[in-house]
Amino acid sequence: MEQHSPTGRRRGIGRRALLIGGAAAGLGTAGVLGSDELSRLWWRLPGNDKPRKEGELDHEGAEWIPASAVNWRRADRPADYVIDRVVIHVVQGSYPVALKVFRDPEHGAAAHYVVRKDGHVAQMIRELDVAFHAGNRGINERSIGIEHEGFVDRPGSFTDAMYRASARLTAGICARYGFPADREHVVGHVEVPGTDHTDPGPHWDWDRYLELVRKALVRRA
Repeated sequence: MEQHSPTGRRRGIGRRALLIGGAAAGLGTAGVLGSDELSRLWWRLPGNDKPRKEGELDHEGAEWIPASAVNWRRADRPADYVIDRVVIHVVQGSYPVALKVFRDPEHGAAAHYVVRKDGHVAQMIRELDVAFHAGNRGINERSIGIEHEGFVDRPGSFTDAMYRASARLTAGICARYGFPADREHVVGHVEVPGTDHTDPGPHWDWDRYLELVRKALVRRA
Protein backbone atom coordinates (compact mmCIF):
# COMPACT_ATOMS: atom_id res chain seq x y z
CA MET A 1 0.00 0.00 0.00
CA GLU A 2 1.30 3.49 -0.77
CA GLN A 3 0.28 7.10 -0.42
CA HIS A 4 1.23 10.29 -2.22
CA SER A 5 2.53 13.31 -0.37
CA PRO A 6 1.45 16.88 -1.28
CA THR A 7 4.60 17.14 -3.39
CA GLY A 8 3.60 14.12 -5.47
CA ARG A 9 6.30 11.87 -4.03
CA ARG A 10 5.16 8.39 -3.07
CA ARG A 11 5.20 7.62 0.60
CA GLY A 12 5.15 3.96 1.59
CA ILE A 13 3.60 2.65 4.79
CA GLY A 14 6.35 0.76 6.59
CA ARG A 15 6.14 -2.88 7.58
CA ARG A 16 6.47 -1.86 11.22
CA ALA A 17 3.42 0.43 11.02
CA LEU A 18 1.39 -2.26 9.25
CA LEU A 19 2.34 -4.88 11.83
CA ILE A 20 1.47 -2.56 14.69
CA GLY A 21 -1.83 -1.67 13.12
CA GLY A 22 -2.63 -5.32 12.55
CA ALA A 23 -1.77 -6.18 16.13
CA ALA A 24 -3.93 -3.35 17.44
CA ALA A 25 -6.81 -4.43 15.21
CA GLY A 26 -6.48 -7.93 16.58
CA LEU A 27 -6.76 -6.49 20.06
CA GLY A 28 -9.75 -4.41 19.06
CA THR A 29 -7.91 -1.16 19.78
CA ALA A 30 -6.93 0.18 16.38
CA GLY A 31 -9.87 2.54 16.27
CA VAL A 32 -9.16 4.15 19.65
CA LEU A 33 -5.38 4.46 19.71
CA GLY A 34 -3.46 7.30 18.08
CA SER A 35 -0.26 6.80 16.11
CA ASP A 36 1.88 7.53 19.17
CA GLU A 37 0.12 4.85 21.20
CA LEU A 38 0.27 2.41 18.29
CA SER A 39 4.03 2.86 18.04
CA ARG A 40 4.32 1.76 21.65
CA LEU A 41 2.80 -1.60 20.81
CA TRP A 42 5.87 -2.52 18.71
CA TRP A 43 7.67 -4.28 21.54
CA ARG A 44 4.67 -6.58 22.10
CA LEU A 45 5.01 -8.17 18.67
CA PRO A 46 6.74 -11.59 18.55
CA GLY A 47 10.51 -11.33 18.61
CA ASN A 48 10.69 -7.68 19.70
CA ASP A 49 10.40 -7.93 23.48
CA LYS A 50 13.66 -7.22 25.31
CA PRO A 51 15.27 -10.29 26.88
CA ARG A 52 14.42 -10.56 30.57
CA LYS A 53 16.11 -12.53 33.30
CA GLU A 54 14.56 -13.16 36.71
CA GLY A 55 16.33 -11.13 39.37
CA GLU A 56 18.31 -9.00 36.91
CA LEU A 57 19.27 -5.62 38.40
CA ASP A 58 19.51 -2.15 36.91
CA HIS A 59 21.42 -0.78 39.92
CA GLU A 60 24.61 -2.56 40.93
CA GLY A 61 24.57 -3.65 44.55
CA ALA A 62 20.81 -3.64 44.96
CA GLU A 63 18.90 -6.63 46.28
CA TRP A 64 16.18 -8.01 44.01
CA ILE A 65 12.86 -8.28 45.89
CA PRO A 66 10.07 -8.36 43.30
CA ALA A 67 6.88 -6.35 43.74
CA SER A 68 3.54 -7.92 42.97
CA ALA A 69 2.94 -7.97 39.22
CA VAL A 70 -0.38 -6.23 39.86
CA ASN A 71 1.46 -3.13 41.10
CA TRP A 72 3.31 -2.36 37.87
CA ARG A 73 2.85 -2.63 34.10
CA ARG A 74 5.13 -4.38 31.63
CA ALA A 75 6.75 -1.99 29.16
CA ASP A 76 9.89 -1.52 27.07
CA ARG A 77 11.25 1.79 28.29
CA PRO A 78 12.91 3.90 27.01
CA ALA A 79 11.94 2.50 23.60
CA ASP A 80 8.24 3.11 24.19
CA TYR A 81 8.30 5.83 26.88
CA VAL A 82 11.15 8.28 27.43
CA ILE A 83 12.50 8.23 30.99
CA ASP A 84 13.38 11.73 32.19
CA ARG A 85 12.27 11.89 35.83
CA VAL A 86 13.12 10.50 39.25
CA VAL A 87 10.36 10.80 41.84
CA ILE A 88 11.45 10.84 45.49
CA HIS A 89 9.07 9.20 47.98
CA VAL A 90 9.05 8.57 51.72
CA VAL A 91 7.36 5.41 52.97
CA GLN A 92 5.71 6.78 56.12
CA GLY A 93 6.89 3.59 57.68
CA SER A 94 9.75 1.14 57.84
CA TYR A 95 11.70 -0.62 55.11
CA PRO A 96 10.01 -3.98 55.87
CA VAL A 97 6.60 -2.30 55.68
CA ALA A 98 7.42 -0.89 52.22
CA LEU A 99 8.51 -4.31 50.96
CA LYS A 100 5.40 -5.93 52.39
CA VAL A 101 2.88 -3.53 50.83
CA PHE A 102 4.64 -3.44 47.45
CA ARG A 103 4.48 -7.24 47.32
CA ASP A 104 0.78 -7.17 48.21
CA PRO A 105 -1.45 -7.42 45.11
CA GLU A 106 -4.22 -5.62 47.02
CA HIS A 107 -2.07 -2.52 47.52
CA GLY A 108 -2.21 -1.33 43.91
CA ALA A 109 1.08 0.59 43.97
CA ALA A 110 4.84 0.07 44.16
CA ALA A 111 8.09 1.90 43.45
CA HIS A 112 11.08 0.67 41.48
CA TYR A 113 13.41 0.99 44.48
CA VAL A 114 13.31 1.18 48.28
CA VAL A 115 16.25 2.67 50.20
CA ARG A 116 16.81 1.66 53.83
CA LYS A 117 18.21 3.96 56.53
CA ASP A 118 21.58 2.20 56.42
CA GLY A 119 21.81 2.70 52.64
CA HIS A 120 20.76 -0.78 51.55
CA VAL A 121 18.77 -0.69 48.29
CA ALA A 122 16.05 -3.09 47.17
CA GLN A 123 15.01 -3.13 43.52
CA MET A 124 11.40 -4.28 43.17
CA ILE A 125 10.57 -3.42 39.55
CA ARG A 126 12.76 -3.25 36.45
CA GLU A 127 13.37 0.26 35.15
CA LEU A 128 12.07 -0.71 31.72
CA ASP A 129 8.65 -1.34 33.30
CA VAL A 130 6.10 1.22 34.51
CA ALA A 131 5.61 1.26 38.29
CA PHE A 132 2.38 2.54 39.80
CA HIS A 133 4.06 4.92 42.23
CA ALA A 134 3.20 8.56 41.48
CA GLY A 135 -0.58 8.57 41.16
CA ASN A 136 -0.30 10.11 37.69
CA ARG A 137 -0.18 7.91 34.59
CA GLY A 138 1.96 10.27 32.52
CA ILE A 139 4.53 10.69 35.30
CA ASN A 140 4.56 6.94 35.97
CA GLU A 141 5.35 6.27 32.32
CA ARG A 142 8.31 8.67 32.24
CA SER A 143 9.81 8.22 35.71
CA ILE A 144 11.64 5.98 38.14
CA GLY A 145 10.24 5.91 41.67
CA ILE A 146 12.51 5.71 44.72
CA GLU A 147 11.01 5.12 48.17
CA HIS A 148 12.90 5.95 51.36
CA GLU A 149 12.37 4.40 54.76
CA GLY A 150 11.06 6.88 57.33
CA PHE A 151 8.51 9.57 58.05
CA VAL A 152 8.12 13.05 56.55
CA ASP A 153 7.80 14.69 59.99
CA ARG A 154 10.90 13.04 61.51
CA PRO A 155 14.18 14.68 60.45
CA GLY A 156 16.15 11.75 61.84
CA SER A 157 14.64 9.47 59.18
CA PHE A 158 17.06 10.79 56.58
CA THR A 159 20.49 9.48 57.45
CA ASP A 160 23.78 10.23 55.74
CA ALA A 161 23.97 6.63 54.52
CA MET A 162 20.49 6.91 53.01
CA TYR A 163 21.25 10.19 51.23
CA ARG A 164 24.47 8.84 49.78
CA ALA A 165 23.04 5.52 48.63
CA SER A 166 19.99 7.19 47.11
CA ALA A 167 22.16 9.82 45.41
CA ARG A 168 24.29 7.09 43.78
CA LEU A 169 21.11 5.42 42.60
CA THR A 170 19.69 8.63 41.12
CA ALA A 171 23.04 9.47 39.50
CA GLY A 172 23.01 6.10 37.75
CA ILE A 173 19.48 6.71 36.48
CA CYS A 174 20.38 10.19 35.20
CA ALA A 175 23.42 8.76 33.43
CA ARG A 176 21.56 5.84 31.87
CA TYR A 177 18.81 7.98 30.38
CA GLY A 178 20.72 11.20 29.75
CA PHE A 179 18.84 13.80 31.78
CA PRO A 180 20.28 16.38 34.20
CA ALA A 181 20.35 16.14 37.98
CA ASP A 182 18.23 19.18 38.72
CA ARG A 183 14.92 20.03 40.35
CA GLU A 184 13.06 19.82 37.07
CA HIS A 185 14.04 16.19 36.58
CA VAL A 186 14.44 15.00 40.19
CA VAL A 187 11.19 15.79 41.98
CA GLY A 188 9.25 14.96 45.10
CA HIS A 189 6.02 13.03 45.13
CA VAL A 190 4.34 16.19 46.43
CA GLU A 191 5.19 17.90 43.13
CA VAL A 192 3.40 15.37 40.92
CA PRO A 193 0.27 16.94 39.38
CA GLY A 194 -2.91 15.67 40.97
CA THR A 195 -1.27 14.02 43.97
CA ASP A 196 -2.50 14.33 47.54
CA HIS A 197 0.84 13.21 49.01
CA THR A 198 3.29 15.46 50.88
CA ASP A 199 6.48 13.39 50.68
CA PRO A 200 9.39 13.72 50.90
CA GLY A 201 8.36 16.57 53.23
CA PRO A 202 10.05 19.66 54.68
CA HIS A 203 12.98 17.81 56.25
CA TRP A 204 14.28 16.36 52.98
CA ASP A 205 17.41 18.37 52.15
CA TRP A 206 17.19 18.94 48.39
CA ASP A 207 20.38 21.01 48.16
CA ARG A 208 22.41 18.35 49.93
CA TYR A 209 20.83 15.55 47.94
CA LEU A 210 21.40 17.07 44.50
CA GLU A 211 24.98 17.96 45.41
CA LEU A 212 25.57 14.31 46.27
CA VAL A 213 23.92 13.21 43.01
CA ARG A 214 26.15 15.51 40.97
CA LYS A 215 29.28 14.34 42.79
CA ALA A 216 28.29 10.76 42.06
CA LEU A 217 27.84 11.65 38.41
CA VAL A 218 31.35 13.11 38.29
CA ARG A 219 32.77 9.91 39.79
CA ARG A 220 30.96 7.88 37.13
CA ALA A 221 32.39 9.97 34.27
